[in-house]
Amino acid sequence: MSMPFGYVSPEQEMRDKADFARKGIARGRSVVVLQYENGILFVAPNASRALHKISEIYDRIGFAAVGKYNEFEALRLGGIRYADINGYTYDRGDVTARGLANLYAQSLGMVFTESRKPYEVELVVAEVGEASSDDQIYRLTFDGSVTDEHGFVVMGGVADTVAGRLKDRYQADMTLEAALDAALGALTEPGGERPPVSQLEVAVLDRTREHRKFLRLAGPRLERLIAGAPAAPSLGGEEADGEGGPATAPEGDIDTGSGE
Repeated sequence: MSMPFGYVSPEQEMRDKADFARKGIARGRSVVVLQYENGILFVAPNASRALHKISEIYDRIGFAAVGKYNEFEALRLGGIRYADINGYTYDRGDVTARGLANLYAQSLGMVFTESRKPYEVELVVAEVGEASSDDQIYRLTFDGSVTDEHGFVVMGGVADTVAGRLKDRYQADMTLEAALDAALGALTEPGGERPPVSQLEVAVLDRTREHRKFLRLAGPRLERLIAGAPAAPSLGGEEADGEGGPATAPEGDIDTGSGE
């Protein structure tokens, strides 16, 4: 039986899609997500002040992505809608990183198999628990595969190289300052200069904070952490400001935790 002109076997089509997606993801800079003593740290070189690679999804859940911004932004917004609807309809505790990871896996898998062009994205969905053993970090690839990660994960760019450097630096239950130093060391080429604070996107899921655990770190607060100084008091929770009101940024502005 002769094959029709232009026929491509399903196996070859899947390989081509996978190669296409991997090349797109590798064009960007790597993103590091790692556990530290009080939660989960996200670090990404990012010169843009408008396009975030790291975001909050829900009270205890964070999101990080690499690849095409418009594609992972659509997934992020879909995750927020899912979390809001389920938290309102049932209970806020019913919104979990595992549920979001399953939702994203279904979406990515469907696009990969049914569309000519796969999404050029990799995602991390992380949830901070009451203790480090309860933390959850899920890595999702362009084809909908899900991996349950522990300790740290690197995605995008030269992920294998960065992960190798981070493995030499990472230790369980590091302080936030030590974890940030390890992440920046892994993201920096040997002998190279670390990105300036203005070109870094850094956030934490801090289990010691009340209610919303997500907090962006920027400006003087991030500079102090990189320098190894003690963390600002507001990292420990809203009531650390002395009045029981919302936490404030170093400049005195209200800190919503989202950086918006």
